[in-house]
Amino acid sequence: MRKVHRRAWWWAVVGGLVLLAVHAVAPLTIAGWAAGATSLAASSALLSLGLRRRLAARLGAANAVTATRSMLVGVVTAMVATSFSVPTSVPLLVAIAACALALDAVDGFVARHTGTASELGARFDMEVDAFLILVLCAYDARIVGWWVLSLGLLRYAFVAAAWLLPWMAVPLPPRYWRKVVAAATGIVLTAIAAELLPVIVAVVLAAAALALLLESFGRDVVWLARMNRTTSDLVSSSRAVRRSGPEESRPT
Repeated sequence: MRKVHRRAWWWAVVGGLVLLAVHAVAPLTIAGWAAGATSLAASSALLSLGLRRRLAARLGAANAVTATRSMLVGVVTAMVATSFSVPTSVPLLVAIAACALALDAVDGFVARHTGTASELGARFDMEVDAFLILVLCAYDARIVGWWVLSLGLLRYAFVAAAWLLPWMAVPLPPRYWRKVVAAATGIVLTAIAAELLPVIVAVVLAAAALALLLESFGRDVVWLARMNRTTSDLVSSSRAVRRSGPEESRPT
């Protein structure tokens, strides 16, 4: 099983080699290297921790595809961090981001057709999606405005709310629409990053993506609130029955 956990770090090593290749084409700054290395290490550490907690006997083909996506996201992170200091290769950045988005459709297919679908894989896939969206928002902010960061921060605001409100930490049921919204948002942000769209069109598309995300997260919050209310009602009813039981059993 330790071999399985070590394999989670292979992608960090491969990601480092890819960063070297990217550096040869579009030189990375120190900040870029630091951001990319941190992203690669964090994603590998999270995958390894998840495998260890679930006592996984193997990595699984679907998780391998998602780990490859996380490696590509680490490279995108390095390039975006570099772009804040010196210009980077936009075509290369867009190409790598597009590959990460394309693989997003592959891991689910592989999971379903190899019988390797798991809670860990779904969660890992979701976190990779969320971080890619955040990184692309950071790049696109200079094109459409810093308000676009709200798209990338919604997921982390939801997580923070779950820490403060335990009823929001209840596992959500699978919903394909979440995947559609995340993919559409990633595509929009990548298209904006390509800088081929008029600014007004880019702003409208980003606003539409934000509306989709708000609808998706809002639907989940409503579901969680209803579940919390139902649970509270059941608990209250149960307590009422326990309190009234002895009184009803007394002889008249």
